[in-house]
Order: sequence, then structure tokens, then C-alpha cells
Amino acid sequence: MRHNKKFNHLSRTADHRAAMLANMAISLIMHKRITTTLAKAKALKKYVEPLITRSKDDSTNSRRVVFSYLQNKEALKELFGVVAEKVGDRPGGYTRIIKLGTRQGDAASVAFIELVDFDENMAKTVKSEAKKTRRSRKSTAAKTEAPAEAPVAEAPVAEAPAAEEAKAE
Repeated sequence: MRHNKKFNHLSRTADHRAAMLANMAISLIMHKRITTTLAKAKALKKYVEPLITRSKDDSTNSRRVVFSYLQNKEALKELFGVVAEKVGDRPGGYTRIIKLGTRQGDAASVAFIELVDFDENMAKTVKSEAKKTRRSRKSTAAKTEAPAEAPVAEAPVAEAPAAEEAKAE
């Protein structure tokens, strides 16, 4: 019986699946974004998120545990250095899966999986949304008064070149 065996086997033996997920995790850590099938991306998410959580605690034991999964020194340095520094304050959800459609050859669902804090395009979107927060009327009134004074000071400067051009004619 298959009691409590819910993970996707991906039509591979256990050794092949472990090696494939380790290779994909190394590629994700090194390149910050990879394109793969949707099923593999979901399996990779469950595989790599605990490793990223482990990397937030930079101790010898956590390095050894992560190395037992990845077996790649460069990926380990990248994970415990750059990646752990960026995700230090994030409580979870380090990866994002975005569906891309189907592959033309075999109609497999294709997606890319990326590390959330390393996507510059999404970071710009989040910053612009942060400016749209609702504020109290007092702070809004104070901000509207300050810019109203600034253009008045700049207006005579802008008119001065126009007056000189009129005199030249």
C-alpha cells in the first residue's frame, strides 16, 4: 500500500531522482533561474527550500548537511554567501514557479523556477506598489504643501530665459 507516499517519483528510480534533483538544485543556486517541466519544478521546490532554510544558519553542521545533498563546493559557497544573505529575513517561500505553457515537441507543461529575491523585474514592481499605501490625511496635507512651494520658487528662473529672448527680438 502507498500510505503517506505523496511525492512525485517523476518516472525515475530513487537514485536517478536524487541525482537529478541535486543537479537541478545546483543549477538553480548558481543561475538563480532555470526552465524545466512543471512537475520537476514542483519537486525541486520541495527539495531546495529546506536547503535554503538550513543555509540561513551558517554553522559547520549545516554546511555538512547541505553538502551531503548538493556535493558541489561552488554551489555551497554561493548558497551560504550570496543567497543566505538575501533571504536572511524571509520566513519562507524562497522560490517562485511561473508557468510558461507547453513544449512543442511533447506538449509537456513548461515552467521556470527562480529564487524570489534575485528577480530584478519583480523587485521594481514591489517597490512601486509600496508607494501606493494609504496614509492619514495629515501626512498627505503636509506633503501637498511642500511641493506647492517648490514650483513657485522655480517659476521666475524659467521665465528669465523667455524674457531675454523677447528682448533679443
